[in-house]
Amino acid sequence: MKVLLLGSNGMLGPWVSDALKNDHEIIETDLEQISTNTNFKKIDISDTQPVIDISKGVDAIINLSVLRTDRVLAFDVNAKGNLNMMLAAEENKIPRIINTGPHFQAAGPSYENFDFEINPDIPPQPGVNLYAITKALGQEICKIFTEKNSYMYLQTLLFYNFYNDSLTLGGRKNVGKPPQQKGTDLTPFSIRWEDAAMAIKKALEIDLDKLPSRTETYFVFADLPHNKFSNAKAKKQLDWEPSFNLKDLWDRS
Repeated sequence: MKVLLLGSNGMLGPWVSDALKNDHEIIETDLEQISTNTNFKKIDISDTQPVIDISKGVDAIINLSVLRTDRVLAFDVNAKGNLNMMLAAEENKIPRIINTGPHFQAAGPSYENFDFEINPDIPPQPGVNLYAITKALGQEICKIFTEKNSYMYLQTLLFYNFYNDSLTLGGRKNVGKPPQQKGTDLTPFSIRWEDAAMAIKKALEIDLDKLPSRTETYFVFADLPHNKFSNAKAKKQLDWEPSFNLKDLWDRS
């Protein structure tokens, strides 16, 4: 497939590119080019027409873009960026849309008192955190467009904390830092970068006719012993299995 990556230079983008590049034609987009980019085009996701133009002829769009802190920019990227992605999908009749975000864009503070097997099909309650609420607004925009256009299929993968090959929290820039201590208390949404990227690849390649609906959401994280949230849907529906359980961090034995 010909796949457009929006926000390819974020922390997850290079891992997704690595996972896809041998099997798909990728167009990587962001505000600045970096050394790992291939077939790169400079795109501001908050600018509607360039997003529409770069989407012509692609089979799928994967949105990895995010901005967390600035009120105006967070809205422009997290909400308006999703609007522009969906306008592009509508204009160019693109059926496969994969959106990403933090788990709390769906499972915000109101779910913190629940402690067992929370699944991704819960009614979304992101709360009032700027990051969460702008991402949740963008997600609602995606859902509305998908419901309006019968050829569209929207899959949303929700993550949170990512670990690298030295079991250090953070991106590739942090590989040189010391690993975390054994027995670290991990957030329920902890995962290795490779497993996160593979889940996105599985979502991209799934037979759309096998999806139960045209809007599907997944919680994506390693197999951890907390049981507060459930990754069962991602495993069953996408035929995805995390390769790393991060046991070297959470096991105190």
